[in-house]
Amino acid sequence: MTKERKTPLLDELEQGPWPSFVTEIKKEADRPMAHDLLGILERSYADRVSHWKHGGLVGVMGYGGGVIGRYSDLPEEFPAVKEFHTFRVNQPSAWFYTSDALRTLCDIWEKHGSGLTNMHGSTGDIIFLGSSSAALEPCFAELSHHGWDLGGSGSNMRTPSCCVGPARCEWACYDTLAACYDITQAFQDELHRPFFPYKYKFKFAGCPNDCVASIARSDCSIIGTWRDDIQVDQAKVGEYARSGTDIQSEVCNLCPTRCMSWDGRELAIDNSNCVRCMHCINVLAKALKPGKQRGATILVGSKAPIIGGALLSSVLVPFLEMKPPYDDLKELTAAIWELWGEHGKNRERVGEFIQRVGLGNFLDGIGLDPVPEMVMHPRTNPYIFFEDELDDDAGNA
Repeated sequence: MTKERKTPLLDELEQGPWPSFVTEIKKEADRPMAHDLLGILERSYADRVSHWKHGGLVGVMGYGGGVIGRYSDLPEEFPAVKEFHTFRVNQPSAWFYTSDALRTLCDIWEKHGSGLTNMHGSTGDIIFLGSSSAALEPCFAELSHHGWDLGGSGSNMRTPSCCVGPARCEWACYDTLAACYDITQAFQDELHRPFFPYKYKFKFAGCPNDCVASIARSDCSIIGTWRDDIQVDQAKVGEYARSGTDIQSEVCNLCPTRCMSWDGRELAIDNSNCVRCMHCINVLAKALKPGKQRGATILVGSKAPIIGGALLSSVLVPFLEMKPPYDDLKELTAAIWELWGEHGKNRERVGEFIQRVGLGNFLDGIGLDPVPEMVMHPRTNPYIFFEDELDDDAGNA
């Protein structure tokens, strides 16, 4: 039995109503790795500095990504975590598991690592926290034997993830699970062998509710939408009104474009001004549905803040039919990767690249025509140059 560690600073993180990662680590504290992990974390809080060194390159044979290297700078004091590498395991679409699959994963990790997991990382992967360098190959071999693969890490395509889609959601405008799986399989080299300027993330959301937050944290957001009219069941709208829902104040007045009106008997929608925000459908779930002509909007460029600050994705393709084998999405992706890979700077995300070179130059480079939906806000520069006319005038002089 491992001697209990005193962790007064970490104990503070167990106070309050919320679950604590400290409590979960303590459950595994009879294992040397978790025991020393508590010690090095307590030391970091006391010293107010991290005691993890940069991991450098660490991985398994044939894969450039999937394992995140981590080493302690206090190996003598905490020998069990002198190496504390992290596996990213490629998750099934929308995180559907059988109990047997989960038991298999846990058995493998109990055998080869710390036993600590994170279900799931912000990218979507199954996270195995804490392994030694010697255990990397045996753990990967056993995962592969049972049908599991590693996800992305480093400057490559990160593991695609998706919402539950049509498996459990009536508002899904395309099959997010099929699209996520197809893209994962199609880009295996890009997933496992880093050769991009920086990371590239796909996230698939079945409707504008965007339950995977793709618009805030993926380089390519595929968000389900429709291009015809919202389906309205006026009888059901009336039932909502009679049961106490204030249609005018709770629906019409909160519509961002004020494209809806209610006369007490019928809900009218000016679909030409609808921005697909989903508010009315969320409130009147039994009465309203997305239209029948369904597909997805493709957006690019979001990222979390590192140096230049956070970015939200911007529209690149207003509507794309999302049907297998998703050739249009794959061709668009290949064009973006070719341009960005050629001209992107080290650790420059696609959104930052577009800001640097300008949207016009980016569209020229990938062979896409500009459309009004790409405009984020009215221009602030009053000067307009007509390059073609200037060139014609110069030729005629």
